[in-house]
Amino acid sequence: MANAASVSTSSKGRWSNLSKYASRIYFVLIFLQVPLFRVPCRSGMCSTPMQVTSSQLISSEIFPLPLVKAMLYPGAVANGLITSRTVPSWDNLLNIYNLTDVKNASAVTDLQRLEVLAGSYFSVAGALIGILKPGRMSMFGTLLVVWGLIKEGILNKPTKVDPAKAVYVYPTMLLALVCSFLSVKYDIKKVTRGAPARPVAKPLKSSSKAKLK
Repeated sequence: MANAASVSTSSKGRWSNLSKYASRIYFVLIFLQVPLFRVPCRSGMCSTPMQVTSSQLISSEIFPLPLVKAMLYPGAVANGLITSRTVPSWDNLLNIYNLTDVKNASAVTDLQRLEVLAGSYFSVAGALIGILKPGRMSMFGTLLVVWGLIKEGILNKPTKVDPAKAVYVYPTMLLALVCSFLSVKYDIKKVTRGAPARPVAKPLKSSSKAKLK
């Protein structure tokens, strides 16, 4: 019994650490804006859930602008250091992402891709919440984005489209999908433990004696 309990505890600890590391990797993918896909959006072409979410938040004015810029800034810094080895200016952040006139852009582009839009919202929120407590929001958001991309790229594939504006999925999308699944915490005890044995009803002594008479 002691060995079984120790094995169960160690497996539970390993799975807990795995979900923790998967949540951190997913957070890095989302907030450092590693390109996962390419779809048309209000700001032009978006390649990360953060860009899709930010363009929608700025156009709808749901969140304060400084808060949206704070979410965009880590990815802008990472991209600036990799491409040009410079740190982008805070004041020039909206120009970098082509978000200055996003309020005047048509909402038809986002309405045609509701799955990608909703999935991006859940992905960003799930990545942020997953650092504190891993959950299913990241997985749900990633699955929504994947379904929206499949629907856009395969089911509704146009005959003529500009290659620069075509929907594209990067290989990093697979990494995000795997991390979103691994970030979900499962109860190992419930999985490994079988159904509890039902007690067998025994006849009372008085009733058994009555039957013998």
